[in-house]
Amino acid sequence: MGIGEKDGIVLTRIDDRLIHGQVMTSWLNYTSANKIMIIDDGVAKDKFMKSVLKTCIPANIKLATFTVEKAAARLQKGFAGDRCIVLVKYPETLHKLMKLGVIFDEIDIGGMGVSGTRTKFFRNISASEEEKQMFRELIEAGSKCYVRIIAEDNETDISGML
Repeated sequence: MGIGEKDGIVLTRIDDRLIHGQVMTSWLNYTSANKIMIIDDGVAKDKFMKSVLKTCIPANIKLATFTVEKAAARLQKGFAGDRCIVLVKYPETLHKLMKLGVIFDEIDIGGMGVSGTRTKFFRNISASEEEKQMFRELIEAGSKCYVRIIAEDNETDISGML
């Protein structure tokens, strides 16, 4: 069984920008989240970046940053009483969590820009062949993976595009 809303996770999203206007306005309102959990080894170790991100969210929203390893332990406890949005920059982060036993019920692909070996995958979403393979493995493990840029958009399941 995967991790999802029953555990207090109201959205798990890949977005290389992490916190930005769309997340704040659309997703916080739609999910009624009161907590954001960023999982990224680099951000978790960068005090300056953490302070910048904290200034980008409303004062009533809690923000926590975790390395992948620490996040795996924290996620398995759940978020009783909270409504948490999980944000990661890269599919690789969720793939590493999967290997540590954390499988999300649903994964929203928000922003994955062109860089390195990434090519256009769907509309403004780009992915490398390696990332596409990670998505295949996440889907095989039980995660529903889809593109949904803002809450008002319809979901586009990616399983048939891989």
